[in-house]
Amino acid sequence: MSNPTIHPVGTRAMLIDLDGLDQVMSWHAELSEHPLPHQVDCIAAATTLLVTFDAPRAAELAAEQLAEFQPTKAGRREPRTVDIDVRYDGEDLADAAELLGMSEQALIDWHTSTTWTAAFGGFAPGFTYCAPEDPAQAKAMPRRPDPRTAVPAGAVGIAGDFSAVYPRVSPGGWQLIGTTNTPMWESHAEPPALVQPGDRVRYNAVRELPELTRDHDGAKKSPARLPRMEVEDAGLLTLYQDLGRPGRGDLGVTPSGAADRAAAATANIAVGNPRNATVLENIGGIKLKALTDTVICVTGATAVVRVGEYPLQLARPILVTAGTTLTVSPAITGMRSYIAIRGGIIADTELGSSATDVLSGLGPDPVRAGEVIGVLPRSNAMTDAQLANPLRVRDDNGTTTGVLRCALGPRDDWFGENVQQFLDTEWTVTSDSNRVGLRLAGDATIERVVDGELPSEGMVAGSVQIPPNGKPVVFLRDHAVTGGYPVVATVLEEDIDIAAQLPPGARVRFELVSGVN
Repeated sequence: MSNPTIHPVGTRAMLIDLDGLDQVMSWHAELSEHPLPHQVDCIAAATTLLVTFDAPRAAELAAEQLAEFQPTKAGRREPRTVDIDVRYDGEDLADAAELLGMSEQALIDWHTSTTWTAAFGGFAPGFTYCAPEDPAQAKAMPRRPDPRTAVPAGAVGIAGDFSAVYPRVSPGGWQLIGTTNTPMWESHAEPPALVQPGDRVRYNAVRELPELTRDHDGAKKSPARLPRMEVEDAGLLTLYQDLGRPGRGDLGVTPSGAADRAAAATANIAVGNPRNATVLENIGGIKLKALTDTVICVTGATAVVRVGEYPLQLARPILVTAGTTLTVSPAITGMRSYIAIRGGIIADTELGSSATDVLSGLGPDPVRAGEVIGVLPRSNAMTDAQLANPLRVRDDNGTTTGVLRCALGPRDDWFGENVQQFLDTEWTVTSDSNRVGLRLAGDATIERVVDGELPSEGMVAGSVQIPPNGKPVVFLRDHAVTGGYPVVATVLEEDIDIAAQLPPGARVRFELVSGVN
């Protein structure tokens, strides 16, 4: 067994190249059972392990420990066996059989006679990559050349050496060979994902899928609340956000949470809430009518804020009396505004968080006009009127601009000398950006110097992927847990807040941090 290669990922994570899936699963089992100090998450993939930490120093110390790390056999738990009934009616069944040089029935026989091992979580909650327990049964299946924009929930697919079930509607390029109605994800369950890493999976061919009764009291729960404000206008998009769901990458769940964490925390501290209390994250302006006297604070993008006709300074708590309207204009500089209400906003929760994840669909629905915002019954903490709004983008003749500090890697070697072109280019944020990521355009196209495809591996917020078109994508808070394009650089955790405030049309440069990598 060769020594692992450890690639720094920003300053708080590392990607470890291992010898194959079996070694990955051994390392993953050990580090999940016995995490390193300040370890936040451990995400397995086909040939790599991503380990994240809560501070740069913790990541540095962990890298030293992992250089000589050897997992014990005791780390892996006794596997369960999960049976999944499948009706083999997939749209790609005939094409997949032809690609493998066999009949449709032979493909079905292979899929059902193979015992699959759940290896690692995927890009969506409950999506689990399963590989044949016996490597001799593996069959390399090419992905579709034209990925679907929407794969139906319950679709059973194969790609590469893996098989998996799509737990909900999502984009995907796997070959679809069947359908199941077995629930792969239920937030109220423990664990919420039906298939866990290390489990054995058996697919059973059926003519008709059985009727299933789902007996639960709802995946989204919230306690009693005191009504405080009514939403008169929710703008382009208003979401409930807190600081997210860290440490659940194995389930296909990204941390999510407030896109600009400093702005959300500042708003909460100003009104006397815990820094991780739920806030409203708004794009495009918002209008709220106070139902009772309450204290609020607005932070984030530069915007005109008024309580009635009275102008309000950002990051300052203010009493809003019953019947008065709070109005936040669309952003002038930046993109997202944050509104905190004293007591802490109450919203439906999933997996212990009220953060709305736009990629997976976890968390509360977007806020709509007519909705009543409620808070916890009491708050005893002091307000703070001495805070500054933490916005770190600039206005340059009406255009928002920003600089994102980054560290190279983990896959900068895929681009050779073209990395310098990435750093030298001023990029423009395109209109198809969202909380998942910023898509960038510019005069440059960043070309690869390494041929072939990269097996999917763990991603973090701040990962800068370069897809085949050569245009960077900067992952934000709702990024997929794994991705298959090489990451040229990783934006520092502290600067993801800057990226979150770059609207379409904004200009951005990347600045390499000296002394990192």
